[in-house]
Amino acid sequence: MIIGERVRLRAIERDDLPRFVQWLNDPEVRDNLELYQPLSMPQEEKWFEEILKRNIDEQPLGIEIQADESWQLIGNISFFSLDRRDQSAEVGIFIGDKKFWGKGFGTDAMKLMVSHGFMDLNLNRIHLRVFETNPRGIRSYEKAGFSHEGCLRQARYQNGRFIDVLVMGILKDEWADKFKNGDIAHE
Repeated sequence: MIIGERVRLRAIERDDLPRFVQWLNDPEVRDNLELYQPLSMPQEEKWFEEILKRNIDEQPLGIEIQADESWQLIGNISFFSLDRRDQSAEVGIFIGDKKFWGKGFGTDAMKLMVSHGFMDLNLNRIHLRVFETNPRGIRSYEKAGFSHEGCLRQARYQNGRFIDVLVMGILKDEWADKFKNGDIAHE
């Protein structure tokens, strides 16, 4: 488990899958993800079996928050395309429980994951892709220390039109400078 002040990251369990299916079948949740089709429980179970075969550093982690006396799952986060030679990875996140959107939990989870990537996995660069139509996500990534690196023009067809896909990234030395200045906390 990776523990922060307001969130913790933990391994995903088979019991989490029905919640993921529920969230990922919500078009509003899917709008900010690569996934564009509804999915079934058998499809999610197949996904789960496939992720168990991945390197442990690329297995998704559940994002939990403290709710009263217990922890509540609200989404997941993971590294993928992890390249040990170049010490880089792409990160992906989603908060599936919409009542927790806009409350900073995604930013906290991203900060925690970035810290984990640099401190525990010895990464030098972490990047992500975000749709131009996701201003809440863009602001969250900026707060977590990510910089705009580029734009893949009209790279995504969504809701009847082409949209840009923005590329954002953070380097270990940038993160360390912000950490030293107290801008980004390392939990």
